[in-house]
Amino acid sequence: MIDKSKILDLVNQRIVETDIFVVDISVSASNAIRVTIDADSGVSIEKCIDISRQVEHNLDREAEDFALEVTSFGLDQSFKMLRQYNKNIGRDVKVFLNDGKIVKGTLIKVSEDFIRLEKILTKKEIKENVDEILDLDLASIKETKLEISFK
Repeated sequence: MIDKSKILDLVNQRIVETDIFVVDISVSASNAIRVTIDADSGVSIEKCIDISRQVEHNLDREAEDFALEVTSFGLDQSFKMLRQYNKNIGRDVKVFLNDGKIVKGTLIKVSEDFIRLEKILTKKEIKENVDEILDLDLASIKETKLEISFK
Protein backbone atom coordinates (compact mmCIF):
# COMPACT_ATOMS: atom_id res chain seq x y z
CA MET A 1 0.00 0.00 0.00
CA ILE A 2 1.20 3.49 -0.85
CA ASP A 3 2.09 5.61 2.17
CA LYS A 4 -0.11 8.68 2.80
CA SER A 5 2.86 10.68 4.02
CA LYS A 6 4.58 10.17 0.67
CA ILE A 7 1.50 11.53 -1.12
CA LEU A 8 1.35 14.48 1.28
CA ASP A 9 5.02 15.27 0.64
CA LEU A 10 4.45 15.23 -3.14
CA VAL A 11 1.40 17.49 -2.87
CA ASN A 12 3.19 19.89 -0.51
CA GLN A 13 6.06 20.22 -3.00
CA ARG A 14 3.56 21.51 -5.59
CA ILE A 15 1.55 23.82 -3.33
CA VAL A 16 4.40 25.52 -1.49
CA GLU A 17 4.04 29.33 -1.66
CA THR A 18 0.40 29.10 -2.79
CA ASP A 19 -2.85 29.50 -0.88
CA ILE A 20 -3.76 25.86 -1.54
CA PHE A 21 -3.96 23.50 1.41
CA VAL A 22 -4.62 19.79 1.85
CA VAL A 23 -7.91 18.95 3.54
CA ASP A 24 -7.65 15.16 3.38
CA ILE A 25 -5.68 12.32 1.83
CA SER A 26 -6.92 8.75 1.79
CA VAL A 27 -5.35 5.61 0.36
CA SER A 28 -7.47 2.45 0.19
CA ALA A 29 -6.15 -1.09 0.45
CA SER A 30 -6.33 -1.29 -3.35
CA ASN A 31 -4.21 1.90 -3.70
CA ALA A 32 -7.08 4.17 -4.69
CA ILE A 33 -5.66 7.56 -3.73
CA ARG A 34 -7.98 10.50 -3.05
CA VAL A 35 -6.53 13.94 -2.38
CA THR A 36 -8.93 16.69 -1.31
CA ILE A 37 -7.63 20.25 -1.50
CA ASP A 38 -8.96 23.71 -0.77
CA ALA A 39 -7.59 27.21 -1.26
CA ASP A 40 -8.27 30.61 0.22
CA SER A 41 -8.97 31.91 -3.29
CA GLY A 42 -10.90 28.84 -4.50
CA VAL A 43 -9.77 25.76 -6.41
CA SER A 44 -9.80 25.59 -10.18
CA ILE A 45 -9.68 22.44 -12.27
CA GLU A 46 -6.21 23.52 -13.40
CA LYS A 47 -4.96 23.44 -9.81
CA CYS A 48 -6.35 19.92 -9.37
CA ILE A 49 -4.73 18.78 -12.63
CA ASP A 50 -1.39 20.29 -11.64
CA ILE A 51 -1.36 18.48 -8.31
CA SER A 52 -2.53 15.25 -9.93
CA ARG A 53 0.35 15.39 -12.40
CA GLN A 54 2.81 16.07 -9.60
CA VAL A 55 1.73 12.97 -7.71
CA GLU A 56 1.32 10.72 -10.72
CA HIS A 57 4.71 11.56 -12.24
CA ASN A 58 6.48 10.84 -8.97
CA LEU A 59 4.97 7.45 -8.21
CA ASP A 60 6.14 4.26 -9.91
CA ARG A 61 3.24 2.34 -11.47
CA GLU A 62 5.62 -0.55 -12.09
CA ALA A 63 6.20 -0.92 -8.34
CA GLU A 64 2.57 -0.39 -7.28
CA ASP A 65 -0.50 0.15 -9.43
CA PHE A 66 -2.79 2.94 -8.20
CA ALA A 67 -5.79 5.08 -9.05
CA LEU A 68 -5.56 8.80 -8.32
CA GLU A 69 -8.25 11.40 -7.77
CA VAL A 70 -7.50 15.01 -6.85
CA THR A 71 -10.61 16.94 -5.97
CA SER A 72 -11.59 20.25 -4.46
CA PHE A 73 -13.43 20.53 -1.18
CA GLY A 74 -17.17 20.34 -1.92
CA LEU A 75 -19.71 22.89 -0.77
CA ASP A 76 -21.76 20.11 0.81
CA GLN A 77 -18.89 18.72 2.86
CA SER A 78 -18.19 19.39 6.54
CA PHE A 79 -15.27 21.62 7.50
CA LYS A 80 -12.29 19.55 8.59
CA MET A 81 -9.83 22.21 9.71
CA LEU A 82 -9.65 25.63 11.32
CA ARG A 83 -8.34 27.21 8.12
CA GLN A 84 -11.65 26.41 6.43
CA TYR A 85 -13.52 28.32 9.14
CA ASN A 86 -11.21 31.32 8.62
CA LYS A 87 -11.69 31.14 4.86
CA ASN A 88 -15.45 31.32 5.28
CA ILE A 89 -15.77 34.28 7.66
CA GLY A 90 -18.70 36.37 6.49
CA ARG A 91 -20.55 33.41 5.00
CA ASP A 92 -23.63 31.62 6.29
CA VAL A 93 -23.00 28.25 7.93
CA LYS A 94 -25.05 25.47 9.49
CA VAL A 95 -23.50 24.12 12.70
CA PHE A 96 -24.48 20.70 14.04
CA LEU A 97 -23.73 20.51 17.76
CA ASN A 98 -22.82 17.39 19.72
CA ASP A 99 -26.08 17.71 21.71
CA GLY A 100 -28.17 17.41 18.52
CA LYS A 101 -29.01 21.10 18.14
CA ILE A 102 -28.53 22.86 14.81
CA VAL A 103 -27.59 26.54 14.61
CA LYS A 104 -27.58 28.62 11.44
CA GLY A 105 -25.70 31.88 11.31
CA THR A 106 -23.14 34.09 9.67
CA LEU A 107 -19.61 33.19 10.70
CA ILE A 108 -18.09 36.39 12.07
CA LYS A 109 -15.06 35.28 14.10
CA VAL A 110 -12.81 32.25 14.49
CA SER A 111 -10.30 31.47 17.22
CA GLU A 112 -8.40 28.37 18.30
CA ASP A 113 -11.17 27.49 20.77
CA PHE A 114 -14.46 28.86 19.44
CA ILE A 115 -16.37 30.32 16.54
CA ARG A 116 -18.70 33.31 16.72
CA LEU A 117 -21.92 33.40 14.73
CA GLU A 118 -24.47 36.07 14.15
CA LYS A 119 -27.55 33.88 14.32
CA ILE A 120 -29.81 33.80 11.27
CA LEU A 121 -33.16 34.85 12.65
CA THR A 122 -36.47 33.10 12.03
CA LYS A 123 -39.52 35.12 10.98
CA LYS A 124 -40.78 35.07 14.57
CA GLU A 125 -37.45 36.35 15.91
CA ILE A 126 -37.39 39.13 13.31
CA LYS A 127 -40.82 40.34 14.52
CA GLU A 128 -39.49 40.37 18.09
CA ASN A 129 -36.41 42.32 16.91
CA VAL A 130 -34.02 39.76 18.38
CA ASP A 131 -30.35 39.95 17.38
CA GLU A 132 -28.20 37.16 18.70
CA ILE A 133 -24.44 36.61 18.68
CA LEU A 134 -23.36 33.10 19.67
CA ASP A 135 -19.94 31.84 20.70
CA LEU A 136 -19.68 28.09 20.12
CA ASP A 137 -16.79 26.05 21.55
CA LEU A 138 -15.14 24.02 18.83
CA ALA A 139 -15.28 21.00 21.15
CA SER A 140 -19.11 21.23 21.15
CA ILE A 141 -19.34 21.15 17.34
CA LYS A 142 -20.02 17.86 15.59
CA GLU A 143 -19.79 19.37 12.09
CA THR A 144 -20.11 22.63 10.21
CA LYS A 145 -21.20 23.10 6.62
CA LEU A 146 -21.74 26.09 4.37
CA GLU A 147 -25.38 27.10 4.19
CA ILE A 148 -26.09 27.19 0.48
CA SER A 149 -28.80 29.61 -0.63
CA PHE A 150 -30.24 30.05 -4.10
CA LYS A 151 -32.05 33.34 -3.42
